[in-house]
Amino acid sequence: MRIDIKECARLLSEKDDILILTHAHPDGDTLGSGFALCRALLKLGKFCSVVNEAEIPAKYSYLFDDIAITNFKPQFVVAVDVATPNLLGALEGKYHIDLCIDHHITNTEYADYLLLEDVPAACQTMYYVIKELGAEIDKRMAESLYTGLSTDTGCFRYASTTAQTYRVAADLIELGADNGMINRLMFETKTKTYAKLERLALESMSFFDDDRIAVITVTQDMYNQTGSNEQETEALAPLTRQIEGVEIGVIIKEKPDGTCKASIRTFEKVNAAELAKMFSGGGHPQAAACRFDCGVMEARSRIVEKGSELLRK
Repeated sequence: MRIDIKECARLLSEKDDILILTHAHPDGDTLGSGFALCRALLKLGKFCSVVNEAEIPAKYSYLFDDIAITNFKPQFVVAVDVATPNLLGALEGKYHIDLCIDHHITNTEYADYLLLEDVPAACQTMYYVIKELGAEIDKRMAESLYTGLSTDTGCFRYASTTAQTYRVAADLIELGADNGMINRLMFETKTKTYAKLERLALESMSFFDDDRIAVITVTQDMYNQTGSNEQETEALAPLTRQIEGVEIGVIIKEKPDGTCKASIRTFEKVNAAELAKMFSGGGHPQAAACRFDCGVMEARSRIVEKGSELLRK
């Protein structure tokens, strides 16, 4: 059942013992919206916690390092920035999801209640949910929300960024968000292991269809060589779009079991979500993802074939 912001806030106000789920391989938007909501609910005197299937990358520690761990039996479960249950990874099927707050138009409406807005980041919607809840947005909440806005808009560079996104970002800065620190940490700071992985990833880049499609492949061997891991691949996806003439950029990441996941980035001519949907994936018009039950080379061949078809439409 679809609901609006007012109804979403009413539901959350009535519930307690609330568990918030974030998607696997978490980014700034799922974590930012999750911890911002958690802080708001804690302020309202509720028991609340945020969980992920794995350890959260250290660069996001400022989002939660002062939140005390509480143990309770969840009575209401909320998924944030999660378009489909399989994006929860190992958490899929462990909980009945009562409410989903999302911004992916490909959301499969798996939760009992869905707040879905077609905006650049879930944190943009979460900002208004928290205001409707009546919780005062402090510096930590503002930084959580700003993190999601910044990361899901590529530091406000993507075409999906709207005037309202900038207005919300300005409000959050006025409320104390350290935008300089967050942007530096999210976009300019790299670990040594990531730097090594990026070098190998760029060496793997291949071009197809008159260089309009660029594909990076990341293998388990590359992780072993560099000491890196899949958590550090988030920054690789935009690299393909930086090459002149590329209209479809893809990064294919090999999983330990030999299957793989593809992250797709496009410009306005090609709908990334349409391409991902061909492989049972989804996402946004210029950023989407899908999974393959095959190796990276076969996945590359299949996605290049369909990408070429879209370019010729």
